[in-house]
Amino acid sequence: MSTKKSGLGKGLSAILGDTPDTTIPSTTNGSSIDAPKAMVGSVSSIALNQIEANPFQPRTEFDEGALNELAESIRQQGIIQPITVRKVADNRYQIISGERRFKASKLAGLTVVPAYVRTANDQAMLEMALVENIQRENLNALEIAISYQRLIEECSLTQEQLGDRVGKDRSTVTNYLRLLKLPPQVQFAIRDGKISMGHARAILGVDDIAMQLKIFNDVLTEDLSVRRTEDLVRSASPKKNGKEPKNKPNWYVEIKNIQERLEHRYETKVEVRHKDNGSGQVVINYYSTDDFNRLIELLDFD
Repeated sequence: MSTKKSGLGKGLSAILGDTPDTTIPSTTNGSSIDAPKAMVGSVSSIALNQIEANPFQPRTEFDEGALNELAESIRQQGIIQPITVRKVADNRYQIISGERRFKASKLAGLTVVPAYVRTANDQAMLEMALVENIQRENLNALEIAISYQRLIEECSLTQEQLGDRVGKDRSTVTNYLRLLKLPPQVQFAIRDGKISMGHARAILGVDDIAMQLKIFNDVLTEDLSVRRTEDLVRSASPKKNGKEPKNKPNWYVEIKNIQERLEHRYETKVEVRHKDNGSGQVVINYYSTDDFNRLIELLDFD
């Protein structure tokens, strides 16, 4: 029913250019046979001591166990996918993407690695690094949100342009960026995997910081599910603008109960607009193409 974007939208090829057909020099055992001079646009063998880390790397922490596993794989199989670097001086290169492979290669005892050599200014390099990491690394939700924010601020992108870069709808981008409005304690919990993005989105349903922190603490101490967290938020939220009728008709409580059951069933905001004459509307909200497709599956449309 909808055409879902895939991958990076326009793709890394739109940013990095087409990858030339070249042979990757052998580095399986960490040695190099007279490594040729690195050429821009080609795959070359470059000494590890000539490569420096990317100052724009969005990921600040690398899982030590995962790095050791990758290092062992590199010892056995070599590097399957070259890293990408830019030349900054004679025999000096800076990583654009692939810092995890770079670190694991050091652990594996390699002295040279295969690398694509690119030309890039700092802004283009930042964009390449952020987009590559967002798409290929297992970043947590907070790291993705920070990367999105950096792309917007430092690369002068709109949320729509950012969505095109990373293959996400604008609403999805917005949902990640909203995480940065949460109190630091909640953000740290997202980063450390103590709560999920679903929990965080539910907590964002209340505006009061003190109440956000109270609900957050309840989530941790009682190990609440996302649905139960949404119930807490719903009960903590004040009635909107006093719109609840003073003299409730007979059907009011029943309709409210049905609305809450629908929200639990579809895990999204549902509005049941019932009129005295028996007519009305049921409005089911969705916040991204993925969310829409999820609802279609739940509704079991053929």
